[in-house]
Amino acid sequence: MSELKTPHAGEDKAEDDDVVALLMRQHGDIRNLFDEVEASTGEERRDAFRRLVRLLAVHETAEEEVVHPFARKGFPGGEQVVKDRLAEEKAAKETLASLDEMDTDDPEFMPRLLELREDVQAHARAEERYEFTHIRRSTNAANLAAMAKALKAAEAMAPTRPHPGVESGAKNMALGPVAALMDRTKDAVRRAMGK
Repeated sequence: MSELKTPHAGEDKAEDDDVVALLMRQHGDIRNLFDEVEASTGEERRDAFRRLVRLLAVHETAEEEVVHPFARKGFPGGEQVVKDRLAEEKAAKETLASLDEMDTDDPEFMPRLLELREDVQAHARAEERYEFTHIRRSTNAANLAAMAKALKAAEAMAPTRPHPGVESGAKNMALGPVAALMDRTKDAVRRAMGK
């Protein structure tokens, strides 16, 4: 196993001035974490899987709070694009939630993980093709930078566990371990967006 590990969600200290570049880098981190989980065993696998769960949870929550609201109104057909992405996210969250209840040494864990990986990668490709491309074409550099800042603020407040059937940022936050999480996240996003 390599000593180089993908950072925990929120540990990325890069100065982001483009939300699409930030999301694309997170997609790469997610792929790397799937690789780490698959290549490890025992405690290393458990640690890599915890980091994967956290990154997937914060990535999707941040998209729900920042990216999807822009996409819905930011370009023609955006509402349908978001609806399709939310359906994909729901399926992945259901698989992730069932994996989260399993021990990483369970014989059923790896087949389920590979199923999740396939779903997550298909979702990421669809986001990149149908949502991210249109976002970049539909706004200016200042808005891309503001969304990147807000996305990082949302990540800092996001829940650590996925909640299937809750494909809105507000509902996802409400189900987090701390009731005040929702208000803090909304406040952080609004401050970051200058509202």
